[in-house]
Amino acid sequence: MSSPEPLLLLEGVAKEYGTAAGPLRILEGLSLRVGRGESLAIVGPSGSGKSTLLQILGTLDHATSGRVELAGQNLSALDDFQLAAVRNRQIGFIFQAHHLLPQCTVLENILVPTLASGGTASAEAQQRALRLLTRVGLQERLGHRPAQLSGGERQRVAVVRALINQPQLLLADEPTGALDHASAVNLGQLLVELNREEGVTLIVVTHSAELAGKMQRILRLEGGRLMEAK
Repeated sequence: MSSPEPLLLLEGVAKEYGTAAGPLRILEGLSLRVGRGESLAIVGPSGSGKSTLLQILGTLDHATSGRVELAGQNLSALDDFQLAAVRNRQIGFIFQAHHLLPQCTVLENILVPTLASGGTASAEAQQRALRLLTRVGLQERLGHRPAQLSGGERQRVAVVRALINQPQLLLADEPTGALDHASAVNLGQLLVELNREEGVTLIVVTHSAELAGKMQRILRLEGGRLMEAK
């Protein structure tokens, strides 16, 4: 029996940058299959290309060569307008810095991705935002602005914002890197639980062995190549 179609498929993905000394190769022909609902950590030394790989997966950067498919769609064949639609509807992003808009309330920040087509947020989007805020324990903070929240609370808002459009793929780049240990542990556990509850595929780039250990699979990126870490 054939294996289920993966949500994310990489075949021969390479990335290089031009420098005065010649091409600088960052990624060396990576191949990877990630199933629907799977959780995966990517670890490795600083400068190994982890964030570059995550940006390619999230269509924020382009591979120099190779193929990236999301839900059976070849992302390399899409134009910028189509890629923007994929980013908005199918992919959620969480970064080390929360990137919340300081002038907006928690609820307004969360609803920003739902406004890509203009207009106002639908009643359905607002209900989902309230449900997710309650799920992460921030139902009493929806009228607050980012400056009124703790670091852990701001990052939980960023998680809800990333999930508001019900993405198939959630990408997190050092999501606990700016948090104290207790907040980092809480956020890591929350990501694991939401991965299961929302059925979203989760890929985390992290230096934290503790966070990586919560994922179903760990890959190490070193020398431009991916290998199983355990």
